[in-house]
Amino acid sequence: MKKIYYSILTVVICSGLNLTQTQAQSLPVGTPVLEDYYRRKQLLGELDSTVSFTSRPLFPTEAFKVHNVFDPDSSLREDGWLKFDGPLSFANGKGKFQILPFSWQQQFNSHHPYGWNDGAMIPARGYQSLITGGFFAKIGPLSIQLQPEFVYAANKSFDGFALDRSDVELRRYYARYTATDLPERFGAGAYNKVLWGQSSIRLTIGPASIGVSNENLWWGPGMRNSLLMSNSAAGFKHITLNTVRPIHTYIGSFEAQIIAGRLNASGLPPLEVQNAANGENLLRERKDDWRYLSALNVSFQPKWVPGLFLGFTRAFHAYHSDLSGFKDYFPFFTPFQKVKTDDGDPFDRDQLTSLYARWIFTKAKAEVYFEYGINDNSYNFRDFIGSPDHSRAYLFGVRKLVPLKARKDEFISFNAEITQMSQSPDRLVREAGSWYTHSGVLDGYTNEGQVLGAGVGPGGNLQSLDVSWVKGLKKLGLSFERYEHNMDFYYGSINDLDGQSRRWVDFALAAQGEWNYGNLLFNAKLQGIRSMNYQWRLKDYDPTSDRYYIPHNGVFNFHGELGVSYRF
Repeated sequence: MKKIYYSILTVVICSGLNLTQTQAQSLPVGTPVLEDYYRRKQLLGELDSTVSFTSRPLFPTEAFKVHNVFDPDSSLREDGWLKFDGPLSFANGKGKFQILPFSWQQQFNSHHPYGWNDGAMIPARGYQSLITGGFFAKIGPLSIQLQPEFVYAANKSFDGFALDRSDVELRRYYARYTATDLPERFGAGAYNKVLWGQSSIRLTIGPASIGVSNENLWWGPGMRNSLLMSNSAAGFKHITLNTVRPIHTYIGSFEAQIIAGRLNASGLPPLEVQNAANGENLLRERKDDWRYLSALNVSFQPKWVPGLFLGFTRAFHAYHSDLSGFKDYFPFFTPFQKVKTDDGDPFDRDQLTSLYARWIFTKAKAEVYFEYGINDNSYNFRDFIGSPDHSRAYLFGVRKLVPLKARKDEFISFNAEITQMSQSPDRLVREAGSWYTHSGVLDGYTNEGQVLGAGVGPGGNLQSLDVSWVKGLKKLGLSFERYEHNMDFYYGSINDLDGQSRRWVDFALAAQGEWNYGNLLFNAKLQGIRSMNYQWRLKDYDPTSDRYYIPHNGVFNFHGELGVSYRF
């Protein structure tokens, strides 16, 4: 394993010896309209098929040789309202300057929080908005991207878990959710915050870039979820060494990223109610310290199998005060099998690992992908063979673009994805614990109160289907989701209280669209959500009924999104 890590580092570092200066301007993770447009264009065979789309943000100027990151179809040059398109040159062409798009994203939930992959936005009821803008400047190998974000959320109160709960149920909730920093509500009033957003400072030479960044990251091939890194939480400060385009070798292409970052706690309790009826304080005290995250993502595209990408991710996080030496800050050489770590980790830390693959078929205009991860390593190889699905999570997805024969450059896009975060039946023999939680690192795999990985959270499962008409930057369609909330908590703490099935399951149907007009990009989503057995409650339960979901024990929630971006 050490040889593999050293080989990866050698490839990335040696590639930097190419003194060609590059423009390391990124397309932020989750950019409405544009990010999915680039991925569709690759399926159509119109973009470099050696770019994996499994390490984002993308760097389109380098990966796809695009002049203007925010004008991939040249619509600004043809129909824009300004006299220029893209970055301005200065210092005899050695420097570049570009005003970044001004974006205003809005969100609304009528009954309770819903939604993820929205960056610095928080789970909240009521109205919420995120405003961002800035500039990108480069001279020689040095580049600066300043793109701060302002978030406002009305953060209205709602019927949470604590309503009409017994002390037993409250204790069980705290026992589970004190092991991770996922507050049900972000304070008692309106929420306001200014963040560094998608800002970075980089030195980029050839395909290699090193710098300091606060950008969101997305690792792996998933479109709705990612096991280890997504934009479900706000961006975090990190040092990064990464590729900005594939490194081509005689065996295939490589992409890689290594980060060392800082994760902060929200400072909020799991529930607003912190005491039992008898006055007992239910909150377990957490360590007053920030957490250090070290993580690695590597993708390989073998030249003998065009379109196939194989990847590997690994992440460690621990409280900063527990770290002391080089091995603690760069633990990538730690053996996977616990038997080879002697007495185990020298301090409390958590690690997560995943393997992934993405295979694109440009002739069929389709792709298939999966990611498989483990949250608790096996003791030895025999342990793994006997229980390979212990602590596993996975996602699987397919996408297909079907051309409309009577209409040029128009397609119907089909996308289906399954995410399974809950424990396997192996939990009946040996408890694996939930993903993103840890008994020693009580803030879990989170930043500012939101999970870094899959937005469905610990124990969550999701099945989603999206059918859309697409043409260029335009997209109109419908989506359906079935979302099971924290099944690990349900099986471990709720199901045995009354012997009745009361899984909290959401069924969501949405109409969504994306559109471009001149310099403007629009995105919208109107989603109706029926939450069955909301908060795992037994309201109006009839013991004589054989209904799977308890009648009259569901709530309706409207989730709306509306965004507009102005491209300069």
